[in-house]
Amino acid sequence: MTQVMVVVASRHGATRGIADRIGETLRTEGLEVSVFDAKEAPAPQWADAVVIGGAAYMGKWLDEVTEYVNLHHAALSERPTWLFASGPVGDELVDKKGRDVLEPPEFLANAAADVMAQGIRVFFGRWDPSDPPMSVAERLFRMLPVSTDILPIGDFRDWPAIEAWAREIARELAAEPVAAG
Repeated sequence: MTQVMVVVASRHGATRGIADRIGETLRTEGLEVSVFDAKEAPAPQWADAVVIGGAAYMGKWLDEVTEYVNLHHAALSERPTWLFASGPVGDELVDKKGRDVLEPPEFLANAAADVMAQGIRVFFGRWDPSDPPMSVAERLFRMLPVSTDILPIGDFRDWPAIEAWAREIARELAAEPVAAG
């Protein structure tokens, strides 16, 4: 049975929820799946395929997912790998400058090129101002009187899109032989 490793870095749990849903969907497609936090994830050599995702803040992934990809880029490039980021909130597909908010940012495209990823995706995230701040930048942002005007509050994760992407991954794995770990 094809073994898929899902590695994730999440600050407030929304991205972990996406990774868990990807894992659940892949399992329903007949794959064996293990989901790991990036800080504790083993090297990927045992896995036939890998899905890696992280929350994006200020135009970059969380450090632990970037470190995982950098540390294991050679092994990741030897097996089918997919990358995702979550972060945009709201339901607008285009920002005020006319850019597609789900267009993979440069850091994600660069990581994908480094590991020869099969695919990359950006998913909407969640913002709940009652979540405790996890960084100095978050604390400072929340002190701004307009912070709730800048970011829409709510859970904007698109579960059907996430599940469809996971099923697409399962179809691609079924169509190609996987590298031996």
